[in-house]
Amino acid sequence: MSKIFIAIGIIFILVGILYPYLSSLGLGRLPGDIIIKKNNFNLYFPITSAIIISIVITIILKIFR
Repeated sequence: MSKIFIAIGIIFILVGILYPYLSSLGLGRLPGDIIIKKNNFNLYFPITSAIIISIVITIILKIFR
């Protein structure tokens, strides 16, 4: 169980370090991502980006197992 938490922590650290480079890829601004902006309310729901990230993570995990 502790190995899983360590791996998740390392993944979070890597994503934090690589975030400036990952944001330039366009994730979060894909067709299918829902953005609602009103006066005092902003709703951001990245459906398409979440699906793509999920597929990539699934493929990576299948390769290493």
